[in-house]
Amino acid sequence: MPVSILDCAHFYYFYKMKQGILTVLAIGLAYSSPAQDSLMFRKISNEIMLHSTCYENLRVLCKTVGHRISGSPAAAKAVTWGEKAMKAAGAEKVWLQAADVPYWYRGKESLYLKTGKEYKKVDALSLGNSEGTCGKLLEAPIIMVHNFDEFKALPESAVKGKIVFFNYRFRQDFIFTFEGYGDAVKYRGGSPSAAAAKGAVGVIIRSMSTGTDDFPHTGGTHYVDSIKKIPAMALGNTTSDMLEQACQKGKVMAKLTSECHMMPDAVHSYNVIGEIKGTETPERIITIGGHLDSWDVGEGAHDDGAGCVQSIEVIRAFKAMGLKPKCTIRAVLFMNEENGQKGGQAYADSAMAHHENHVIAIETDAGGFTPRGIGLVMSQAQKDKITSYKNLFLPYGVYDFSREEGGSDIDPIGKKLKVPLAGLVPDSQRYFDLHHTNNDVFERVNHRELNLGAVVMAQFIYLVSEQGLD
Repeated sequence: MPVSILDCAHFYYFYKMKQGILTVLAIGLAYSSPAQDSLMFRKISNEIMLHSTCYENLRVLCKTVGHRISGSPAAAKAVTWGEKAMKAAGAEKVWLQAADVPYWYRGKESLYLKTGKEYKKVDALSLGNSEGTCGKLLEAPIIMVHNFDEFKALPESAVKGKIVFFNYRFRQDFIFTFEGYGDAVKYRGGSPSAAAAKGAVGVIIRSMSTGTDDFPHTGGTHYVDSIKKIPAMALGNTTSDMLEQACQKGKVMAKLTSECHMMPDAVHSYNVIGEIKGTETPERIITIGGHLDSWDVGEGAHDDGAGCVQSIEVIRAFKAMGLKPKCTIRAVLFMNEENGQKGGQAYADSAMAHHENHVIAIETDAGGFTPRGIGLVMSQAQKDKITSYKNLFLPYGVYDFSREEGGSDIDPIGKKLKVPLAGLVPDSQRYFDLHHTNNDVFERVNHRELNLGAVVMAQFIYLVSEQGLD
């Protein structure tokens, strides 16, 4: 039977309509995954915001263990706490990974300043890993400089026998305060050896602090092996302001005593690890972690108790929801981030020795504040894939994927195994008010902000497990 032009037209019409329906269906299928992801994001958020153990876990860590410098009895107690908390969260496997760590001992310390007729005691903290005065009293005049350029211009005769006050201010014009920290921290790390090379007998620094208070901040310093190790202390901003004014007016004297020193032998310690086995590709591992050690002041609440309890919470939330990730999810409480990074090195070395396949490693070590972003250290193609999901995170206040932020503990595995890295980026405005101080305590952590950080980490891990990075 001959086919008319009208029949051809009808056939073409129905063909195009069918093609259009298929196209619409294809579009619907393409967008069904983001819709499902959005629904899962909400379920994860509800589980953590309503049932989280973060805040209670942090309270127990801070109030029953307290500060926990690596190698100390408190650090050993924290390992026991971490193992118990990981099991309580429902981790299918929990184990301790050995790491030999240094142990720095602070002991008693004091600093007196004389700006007039009498000495007056001021609050001060020795810098971490610094050497003390070996039980002797160090008395010497103070010379003030504002930066390394000023110091380099001084002749040795002006420095010899004196205590150098490096009065470098944490720059307030950096909105992202970690940039200000990066700018200022060289004075904590490098000033003792620089001063000793010119004959100085001690160093005082203005703390790496955004605060308007008088809390001194500790934190690691570094010595050049070929140069004499001299004592180094930090002052809070208020006392630093007072000392600055006194130095501008005339002679200032200091009396310093400190028992601090490095213990001669490394101490056997551990990373605490818990995991959920993947259902489809269990050999592929996603690591999330924070560091269990802290400096020996305060309670290490924001740095980094918050990151530890958030990592444990990811395990708990996945188990409570019955989420069965495609990849193995591994939470790690690293030991010795503050003054050696031995835990991160041990984790990377073990991964290499066992030929493990790590998809990504994520660290949360910037405080328990409101999450604002996720830093990405990976290929541009992988960054593009993650940022294509950014609208999923917007309802939770997370918008910034532009920063190259990972973490000190996961840096070794990134370098040795070329593993992509990521890091939670919370709001940074208050962190360096509290960082490495006696004021970093449980009471300075907000439970909702802490939980939101765990929410975003769990969402991110779910997304990577489901969608991959390639």
